Amino acid sequence: MRIALSFTFIALLWATTPLAIKWSAEGSSFIFGVTARMSIGLICLFFMLLLMRQRLLWHSKARQTYFAIAVQIYGAMMAVYWAAQFIPSGWISVIFGLTPFITAVLSALWLGERSLSWDKLLAYILGITGLSIMFHSALHISYNTAMGVIGVLVATFLQSYSAVWVKRIHAQLPAITQVTGGMLFALPLYLASWWFIDGKIPSTLPINSSLSILYLGLIATPIGFALYYYILTHIAATRVALITLISPVLALLLGHYLNKEAITMEIAIGTGLILSALIMHSFIDQIRRLRR
Repeated sequence: MRIALSFTFIALLWATTPLAIKWSAEGSSFIFGVTARMSIGLICLFFMLLLMRQRLLWHSKARQTYFAIAVQIYGAMMAVYWAAQFIPSGWISVIFGLTPFITAVLSALWLGERSLSWDKLLAYILGITGLSIMFHSALHISYNTAMGVIGVLVATFLQSYSAVWVKRIHAQLPAITQVTGGMLFALPLYLASWWFIDGKIPSTLPINSSLSILYLGLIATPIGFALYYYILTHIAATRVALITLISPVLALLLGHYLNKEAITMEIAIGTGLILSALIMHSFIDQIRRLRR
């Protein structure tokens, strides 16, 4: 029951996070928005550790896990925030829908999971076709929009790589400890990046931007990451990645209605293909079991 509730909460967070990311950079640079978020998030994580009376472990496997998680917290998030400048927020969630495919390939190569078969490969081809249509649409808009799509794709790969790496290390650390340790590794990189890229603290921020940074820092970062790594320690990495089956449509609708982002026919078709691929990928194993 706890895993199911965590799964649902993360799906809702991932649907709302892209729009919050886009809004958080309004009135400031993207690097300030993400650094402010992670700084608030780390403070919240330390309070959570104190309340739960957990200590930060520092043995070899723990440090490896923290570094692997920092790949997502710094690498993937930095790529997403940069890309969010150029593409509609809803696209971020749709492209992240490719996470199960990338995770499945990495899990098969790195963990030996049986996540590749001819019928799943067909689902991957369908997903890649959907991404290609979205990329074609982005090229029609501008070069920067196309680069934004590539940036989110890089972030998707880094998130999948991080998740599979954590499973491979198998340190069996509490989720809150994993995220706090990963944040400790990632935050100095954010601070250094902010100092060299921007180095400015805005005197005022729009209300949307301020609330978005607080939402991301107080809820999405400490609670969202903790729940993500909680379920990652209990179920297969490919199953965790299926959260992306739920989020894209809701994210597109939120971007459309709250941020006036257009949903063109090409985007609708590309999204439909990616979601169809996700559904096929999700239920292939169940269909096989029913046939047996």
